[in-house]
Order: sequence, then structure tokens, then C-alpha cells
Amino acid sequence: MRFSVVETGYDQRQVDSCLDELGIRLSRLAARAEGAAGAAREWDEIRQEAAWLSGLLRRLDLGDAVVGRYGGDAVRREAAEILAQARVALDEAREEARQVRERAYAEAVQARRDFEVALYARRRREARVDEILNQLTVDQVPADTPTAAAGVPDSRVGVGGLDAGAEPPPGRR
Repeated sequence: MRFSVVETGYDQRQVDSCLDELGIRLSRLAARAEGAAGAAREWDEIRQEAAWLSGLLRRLDLGDAVVGRYGGDAVRREAAEILAQARVALDEAREEARQVRERAYAEAVQARRDFEVALYARRRREARVDEILNQLTVDQVPADTPTAAAGVPDSRVGVGGLDAGAEPPPGRR
């Protein structure tokens, strides 16, 4: 992030805009992380349902031993395949959720660092302004002191009124 340098530091509008943008990005990342966590819960439900179906197959009495054995084997194989696919998908979802969580954390840390740098720069500018203002001295001018215009030759303004030797402006005789 680059900010324009102004008289007393960085352009405040650019810094504020940058901080607003970082806040929006953090909100989006948080929403993505929540979505990934929700996907992980769905895969847990799928895995539990597959386990339940597998247990149900083991408990079923298919009647004819030969047909049941062959039919049961095919069903068990299919259930095992579904369960294996669900486990692979669950592992992939967990890995993706982990990566999203790590990216969100890294971006949040970077956003915090950027914010702290901007805040530090702002405080330094404020301290510099205070330092400059504290160095200024204001001398009181006594009320009876003539102004600078009183010492200018041919001036109509003076301490005592109009200058005695001054001629009136042209067109005013």
C-alpha cells in the first residue's frame, strides 16, 4: 500500500480508505472461513450417514443365504466406495478449510500491522504538529504602537490622521 506524502505525513483520506478496504476484506475472509467450517460439518454428517448405512447392511437379514451373500457383498462394496469417496471429500474439505483459515489469519495479521503502521504515522504527524505549534511565540503589540502604514511616505494614514503634506487623490479636489 502506497500513500501520497503530504505536508504533515500521508494523505488521511487515502489511509482511511485503505483501512476501510482492509475491513471489508477481513469480513469477506471471515465469511469464507465460516462457509468452509459449514462444509466440514456437512461432510461429517455424510460420513455418519454412510457409517449408519454400513451398520444397517450388516444387521439386515437378506433371507436367501446365497443371494444375500452375493447381494450383500455388492451393497457392502458400494457402501464402502461411497464411504471412501466421502472420506476423501471430507479430507479435501478439511484441507481447504485449513488453507482458508491460514490465509484469513495471515491477512488479518497483515491488516493489523498495516493499521498499526498507519496509526503510528498519524500519531507522529499529530505530535509533530503539536511540536510546531508549541514553538510558535506570539508577541502582544501594544495598542498605542503605530502601524506599518503610518511610516510609509505619502500615506494618508498616520497616527494623527491625514498626512499634512499629502495631496488628495486625483479627481477628488
